[in-house]
Amino acid sequence: MTQQSIEVFLAVARLESVSAAARALYITQPAVSRHLRALEEDLGCALVVRGRGQRRTELTSQGRDFVQVAEKWLLLWQEAREVSGRDRTQTLRAASVGSLASYLLPPVFRAFLEEAPGRTFTFHNYHSREAYDYVAQGLADIALISDHMYHTQVETIPAFRSRMVLLTGPGLDWAETVHPSALDPSRELRLPWNPEYDLWHSFWFSSSAAPRAVLDQMSLLEEFFSWQDSWWDSWAVAPAVVAVPLAKKLGLTIRTLESGPTDEIIYYLQGPRRKEALVRDFLACLNRELARRPEVHSLLEL
Repeated sequence: MTQQSIEVFLAVARLESVSAAARALYITQPAVSRHLRALEEDLGCALVVRGRGQRRTELTSQGRDFVQVAEKWLLLWQEAREVSGRDRTQTLRAASVGSLASYLLPPVFRAFLEEAPGRTFTFHNYHSREAYDYVAQGLADIALISDHMYHTQVETIPAFRSRMVLLTGPGLDWAETVHPSALDPSRELRLPWNPEYDLWHSFWFSSSAAPRAVLDQMSLLEEFFSWQDSWWDSWAVAPAVVAVPLAKKLGLTIRTLESGPTDEIIYYLQGPRRKEALVRDFLACLNRELARRPEVHSLLEL
């Protein structure tokens, strides 16, 4: 098992294509196939589904399970190579769910690094469940997540809350406050914000109702809302911490939901091995950014 084989596998998993992975890595398609087969021989199982005429490369169940293992392997490999190269006590390894990385955290990262020029920083997007595992194993020093879970080795601490609002295109002549019963689910752009939101959604909309799109990436929500010429009547429910900057960027309208979902609470995770000073400084930078945003309420106790 080599670093290149792991990188090839993750490229195939991400791009869902051997040819696309080859182009991205600047190697040939036969080379990609050789790396995949060598990795499968090392692991003793098939990682990709092989068949003639397939337009996209699918992972087997073992391949899907191996994605997270492969990502951790690369992280550990990178850390092992950097052991002698820098002061690890001044490196903060942070993670968050994708929505925060897109619409809240960039100015926090900048402030954190500018405060002390000797600091270094690494960041990864993870879903909440993944973030718990990475923090517990010491692969991340702090993570911001939306789904509160129980983990024996991880402390879950409230960071801030944000009300859930209705996002619509600028051309809809709706009232400022909208009841869920007035919403057409076939025009919804739905994202899985948290379990509480899913319960609210199940209460107001039939399980047989098909949204216009179910998305798992904030970049896709931006893209779908930008198609105002054809899908001008789309709507989505989102936390204000996301909705406000997105509305400013695309000219969308924010409306209040009557009987809407409960506020989204974002938590930060701390594991058994802590960098107290770095995390404290990072949270202070986060708290200052939250204070500049009236759509959120900080829960940090610093």
